[in-house]
Amino acid sequence: MADENYVLRIKDISKFFPGVQALNQVSIDIRPGTVHALMGENGAGKSTLMKCIFGIYEPDGGELILDGQKVHFNDSKQALDAGISMIHQELLPIPFRSVMENLWLGRFPKHSFGPIKLIDHKKMYADTMDLFKDLEMDIPPRIWVRELSVSKVQSLEIAKAVSHKSKVIIMDEPTSSLTEHEVAQLFKIIRRLRDQGVAIIYISHRIEEILTIADEVSIMRDGRHIGTFSAKNLTTDRIINYMVGRDLTSRFPPKTNNPGEVVFEVRGLTSAMPRSFKDISFSVRRGEVFGIGGLVGAQRTELVESLFGLRPIESGHILIKGEKVTIKSPPQAKEKKLALVTEERRVTGIIPMRSVKDNMILANLKKYVGTLGLINEGRGEQDAQSSIKTLNVKTPSSKTLIRDLSGGNQQKVLFARWFLTEPDILMMDEPTRGIDVGAKYEIYNIIIELAKQGKCIIMISSEMPELLGISDRIMVMCEGRATGILEAKDATQEEIMRLATKFM
Repeated sequence: MADENYVLRIKDISKFFPGVQALNQVSIDIRPGTVHALMGENGAGKSTLMKCIFGIYEPDGGELILDGQKVHFNDSKQALDAGISMIHQELLPIPFRSVMENLWLGRFPKHSFGPIKLIDHKKMYADTMDLFKDLEMDIPPRIWVRELSVSKVQSLEIAKAVSHKSKVIIMDEPTSSLTEHEVAQLFKIIRRLRDQGVAIIYISHRIEEILTIADEVSIMRDGRHIGTFSAKNLTTDRIINYMVGRDLTSRFPPKTNNPGEVVFEVRGLTSAMPRSFKDISFSVRRGEVFGIGGLVGAQRTELVESLFGLRPIESGHILIKGEKVTIKSPPQAKEKKLALVTEERRVTGIIPMRSVKDNMILANLKKYVGTLGLINEGRGEQDAQSSIKTLNVKTPSSKTLIRDLSGGNQQKVLFARWFLTEPDILMMDEPTRGIDVGAKYEIYNIIIELAKQGKCIIMISSEMPELLGISDRIMVMCEGRATGILEAKDATQEEIMRLATKFM
C-alpha cells in the first residue's frame, strides 16, 4: 500500500546490543487517526523499537518513513521537531523545578527587552493553565515536581507530549501509575487526539486496556514482529498466545501453599507522618500470601515502608513470632529477616550503571566479603548465575548493565537481590507493575513457591484480579485506615472496591 496511507512506516528495523539482537527486521505501519497498540512480553523489543523511532537509539538496519519521507533522527529533539513525541515508561522529571518549567523545558516562552531575552513566566503560567484546562487536569503549575504523587507526574508527562502537537505520540505504559479515574481521563484525551488525526502508539501489558482503546494491535516476540491485527478481532486468550507462543490455561497458578501459625503481627500501628495511616492491625501466617488492596492515596506504600524502617512510627507494635521488635531503619529490618521490593524500581531499586550481578548482591554484601575485606567475586557470580536461571532473567550475561534490560527483567533482578538475603517476611509493593502476562505468571509461581517454603508474603497490588488470584487473605485500606480483611476465596472485586472507597 502507498506510503501516503500511513503517517509512519517502520521498515526492517534491526538493533543489536552486546550479546543479543534486540530487534530483528521489524516492520510495522501506523495509520493516522488510529490507536495502534504494541504488545509483547518483557524483552520482546517494544521499548527498544520506540527508542529507535524517537532518536534515542541508532538502528543498525532498516528505515523510517514519516509522512512519505524517509527520516533519520540523531536525537530526540529532531524527532520532536519532526512531529513525534514520546511518554517514557520510566519517569525522570526534574524534581526541584516547577511543574510548568518541566512542561516547557527547552522551549520556554520569552519576552525581549532590546537585545536581552528573558523567560516570560506569566505567559508560561497562562499556557500551562490553558493546557491543563483543555486536558481536564488539576495540577498547580508552580508547585515543585518533587511534591507530586507518581500518578500526577505521569499525568504531567502526558500533558507534555500533547503540548508538542505531534503527528505521532508514543505512550509507553502510560497508565502504570494512574488511578481508575485518571485512566478514564487519559482515554478521553486519546480519543480526542485520534479524532484530530493524531496517531497514538500505545504500549501496555494490560490486555483489558488494549481491547478497550486500540484500533489495531501489533504483537512482538523475541525481537520480531509476529503480526498486526484488528483489535475487534482479538480476545485475551489470542493475545496471550501470540505474545508468549503458548497457551496459558489460567492467569494464575494453583495455590499449593498451606498457611500455618502466625509469624508477623502489627498492632495499632500509626504513622508519625501527618495525614498518613493510623491504627492498623493485622497478622500474617507462615506460608501465607497476605494481600493489601486499596486505591492510590490509601497509604499502603507508606505502611510497608514504615514496617521496613523507612518512615517513623508514632505508636503501635510490631511482633515477630510473638516478640515485640523495634525497626527504625532498613538494616534493622534486614536483621529481623524482613525484605522490601519497592514500587518504583528506577527511583528506589536499580543502580542503572552497575551490572546485573552487582545489583543482585547489593543487599547482602557482607556475605561476599572475604578475609581481607574484598568482595569474593566468584561467590557473587555463582549466586547471580543461580538467580538468573531460577528467575529466568533475560540478559546476555551477569555483567550486563541493568539499565540495558527490559523493565520486567530489571524487576526480576530486584527480586533476586532480596531472595539472596533469605528473608522470612517478604514485602512486595506492586511486584508485577509494568510486567507482561507471561512474566507475571512466572512471578506468581515464585510468590506461591516462597509461601510454600514457609515465607510470609505481604503483597500490595492495585490489580484486583491479582489480589484475588494470588492472595490467601486481603486487607483493604482507604484514607490510611484498614476497612476490612477478607478471605480471598470468598471475596469479590465489588466487595474490595466498596471497602476501598468506604471513607470517600
